[in-house]
Amino acid sequence: MEIFRHFEKQPFECVMTVGNYDGIHLGHQALINHVITYAKKERYHSAVMTFEPHPREFFDSISAPSRIISLREKLEFFDGLGINRVHVIRFDADFAKISAVEFTNILKNNLNVKRLVLGKDFRFGQNREGGVEMLKNAGIEIIVADEFMINQERVSSSLVRESLSHGDFKKVNLLLGRPYAISGKVIHGDKRGREIGFPTANIHMFHERPPLRGVFAVKLDDSFGVANLGVRPTVSGLSQLNLEVHVFDFSADLYGKHVHVTFLKKLRDEKKFKNVNELKLQIEIDIANAKSFFKNL
Repeated sequence: MEIFRHFEKQPFECVMTVGNYDGIHLGHQALINHVITYAKKERYHSAVMTFEPHPREFFDSISAPSRIISLREKLEFFDGLGINRVHVIRFDADFAKISAVEFTNILKNNLNVKRLVLGKDFRFGQNREGGVEMLKNAGIEIIVADEFMINQERVSSSLVRESLSHGDFKKVNLLLGRPYAISGKVIHGDKRGREIGFPTANIHMFHERPPLRGVFAVKLDDSFGVANLGVRPTVSGLSQLNLEVHVFDFSADLYGKHVHVTFLKKLRDEKKFKNVNELKLQIEIDIANAKSFFKNL
């Protein structure tokens, strides 16, 4: 898979989809599978255009939605699906000023787009002035995909965020078609967990505002454990979210490794305890509850 950061002129014709694709839920996957199917049939490249940061983060970072997955996780997923090329476009003031006509010309003349697979509400260009009819008039074939429904409910990134925030992993798995995971590199922490008898792997997350927090039963790659995603109010009171995992019966050196933490069950919300002894007792309860959950998987 090739990754492009600008609108470099492409020699190969392509079928493309354009969107933020936060979460890459089943609705997103249906669009992307359309792209791959059409591209193979016509012997075109399959392509995705996505944006970094999310446009809503650019326009209003305070009220912007939390990130379900990071850019790196998104690119890993595209690669796994077999996409030929991904255009990661920086959404900044210059891009926001591009008119619908200019953007249409970029798609047609620079990126060599022959067919676009889009959601029905797709808009583009400055002030969202462009729509499907403009693209059709420019000679680009348009496939408008149907909304993806599960149990009479439209699958969306907002619904995934809501389900994650409530710890409803059964619904999350249904919407994503897979368990929810956060990936990152294991880094050195302050060793506070080791000091109180529960050593943890500290994960450097690639997104700062995931849509969930609390204490969870998880898998770190293939090993079971308990994770805290929060600010550790009892021990340190961090200024930003931190992901740390206590892995059961594990002694290998993970420092520097890129790992995946899969969230399976929410055990409780994060809370501040009166002292470290109360925290240790609660961690023991969390571990027991997690092990009981894993026995019934």
